[in-house]
Amino acid sequence: MTGLQARRIVSGTAEGPVLASSTGLSFWGGVDPVSASVIDTHHPLHGKCVAGAVLMMPTSRGSCSGSGVMLDLALNGKAPAALIFSEEEDILTLGALIAGKLFDCGFPVLRVSSDVFGELAKQSSLKMEDDLIIGDGVEVPITNPVATALELTDEDRSILDGRDGPAATLAMEIICTVARQQGATQLTDIKRGHIDGCIYAHPANLIFAEKMDDLGAKVRVPTSINAISVDRMNWHSQGVPADFGNAASRLADAYVRMGCQPTFTCAPYLLDDRPALNETIAWAESNAVIYANSVLGARTPKHPDYLDLCIAVTGRAPLAGVYLDKERQAKCVLEIEAPQSANDAIWPLIGYLAGLKSPDRIPLLRGLKALEPDEDDLKALCAAFGTTSAAPMLHIDGVTPESAEAGSDDLDIIPISKTDLLNAWQQLNEGPQDVDLIAIGSPHASLKECRMLAAALKGQKVTAATILTAGRNVISLAQADGTLATLKDAGVQVIPDLCWCSIIEPIFPPDARSVMTNSGKYAHYGPGLSGRSVRLGSMEDCALGAVKGSAPMNVPAWLSPN
Repeated sequence: MTGLQARRIVSGTAEGPVLASSTGLSFWGGVDPVSASVIDTHHPLHGKCVAGAVLMMPTSRGSCSGSGVMLDLALNGKAPAALIFSEEEDILTLGALIAGKLFDCGFPVLRVSSDVFGELAKQSSLKMEDDLIIGDGVEVPITNPVATALELTDEDRSILDGRDGPAATLAMEIICTVARQQGATQLTDIKRGHIDGCIYAHPANLIFAEKMDDLGAKVRVPTSINAISVDRMNWHSQGVPADFGNAASRLADAYVRMGCQPTFTCAPYLLDDRPALNETIAWAESNAVIYANSVLGARTPKHPDYLDLCIAVTGRAPLAGVYLDKERQAKCVLEIEAPQSANDAIWPLIGYLAGLKSPDRIPLLRGLKALEPDEDDLKALCAAFGTTSAAPMLHIDGVTPESAEAGSDDLDIIPISKTDLLNAWQQLNEGPQDVDLIAIGSPHASLKECRMLAAALKGQKVTAATILTAGRNVISLAQADGTLATLKDAGVQVIPDLCWCSIIEPIFPPDARSVMTNSGKYAHYGPGLSGRSVRLGSMEDCALGAVKGSAPMNVPAWLSPN
């Protein structure tokens, strides 16, 4: 195998059976942090265990929270023996880096070319030595990445030298390590941050946050906080077990003590003060990142959990990825045969399918301008795209602010036909006709979505459990205009602070076996996170299911082959 080589990203030695896939995997919502089993029901590795395996895939995809799941697996001795990627990957790599740097339980991460990936994926097991990957008749040298000179300012060096305390020094060390891995030659100032690693899905998030808090971490820029795992003010009366509620509250409180704003929303773009065009920010949470870049024209890579805090503490980020003009260009075109009579369910469907068609490249979507998508439509599309693609943004021709300059004549053109949309719809609608639970607010519902649900219920009482999650600011607006009272009178439970990716029993009704949602994101993640069947529908479909406890299995007329 002359000429083959691997590049070292995170150091270490390991040995284990090969577990390979040509499809990226989101560890958040895709891997159980307790058992290390793949729970993403749509993934080719579903049911396999990653613990102790040499896990190979082109790159990861989906949620920024994958780094936290990876750290938790490492802390519990359930991590993969090693990770091998054939493309750039930051999220799981950061989890491995933090595991080694802070907790002495790291493991090797390597990057190889596609031809080397193909050869190694054929092996039943692999051994990683200091400078060699060894398989059955295959030996691949491991080399260090090409050294990149990282130009630091006097301020950066002062932080590294300990001027602002040990937490800031540690944060800057991690940022510099990531910057060199990404090939960045300098850091950039950021104006605001958004913290994603505040969901108590596993102990690692709490362990990391309290360690940084104990070290004296304080954010230097305005920093919002993602949805958390409990209704912060009301969980005591909601039947949440005290040990879980207290741990989730401690996690949220740690970030507030570090100076973060208690916004507790996964849709920070719905806050009053949202990023401006070309504003340099540092957000984690996949849907928020994609919306910020694509719809607002702000600039932020999909920062992994934990790196988000490091950047907020220093106010500095690696100048790489979509901070740079050239990295924001589309790499392919998706020509979409969009039904002109579609309802709001088309937007999560298109986002989900666009991610599948462009799993690792920024796409330019054509064929949607005539549908005149509003901000809620784009919100649904971006959130669904973020579950199936690793790309940090997309462009929509004639709609998003950078679309006019995003493409070129030589881009690959990938068609998305009405048949493709129909197949994706069927994939996301495998549940039964009867529904026990309606899930609205993944990401957090906007005021318009609250009003849509209230109007669609038409004054009727719900018979299926119906839960809407939203940020505190949106709930306050809904209270002021009477929408909240209308929803509550209908029997809808409106909950702040947590969202569907963090709801567990007993807030999630224990006896509910089937779910309907208007969210492509939750339709994808929900089966793995909840263990229930989940169906996708429009807001009208969800309202019908809420009132009647069932919703027709018919394919929508706008998707009908005839």
